[in-house]
Amino acid sequence: MVTSQFATQLPQDNQDLSALLGQHLIYTYSNGWQYELYIKNNDRVDYRVHPSIKDVNPLTGRWVKDQKTVIARLGDSMYSIAWNEPTGTCVNLVLDIGQRWVHFTGFLAKWVSDHPERTVVFQNEHLPEIQAYRDTGPIAPQTPANLFGTISYAEDSGIDNEAVIACAPGEVPDGFLDRTN
Repeated sequence: MVTSQFATQLPQDNQDLSALLGQHLIYTYSNGWQYELYIKNNDRVDYRVHPSIKDVNPLTGRWVKDQKTVIARLGDSMYSIAWNEPTGTCVNLVLDIGQRWVHFTGFLAKWVSDHPERTVVFQNEHLPEIQAYRDTGPIAPQTPANLFGTISYAEDSGIDNEAVIACAPGEVPDGFLDRTN
């Protein structure tokens, strides 16, 4: 049974995503790994993995468009975005747009942990190859990952804007990742 105290802490409408949709974010995890995420619409995201500012990220150069997701509002400015990649990797991001932090929980497929370089492509153009790697595996045991990060840049880029993430991470203009607001 749900207590009235708990029920009053739930968001009024956990599917009101209006403050999140169209957001374009640049964020850096505590280990220095830098990512970019565009919440394209209520069930799709685009993202890029950029060169790290501190530690080598074996996924640098990977980018994806139209990743199917499940998005839910957890609180006033807090959201959960979860997906299962064609690689077999499971991802959950918790974003607090108001306090500007992100938490990543992932379970990387064994083959991705063993050979991350195979995923450092524009995934959309390599789906049959990625799916063949996944199907060959191994998927298990998966490698868990748990990272906190800080959102350094956020802008409303509108919904379904194909121009937001339209090139490889190495092709962004100089200074692109240095923007803050």
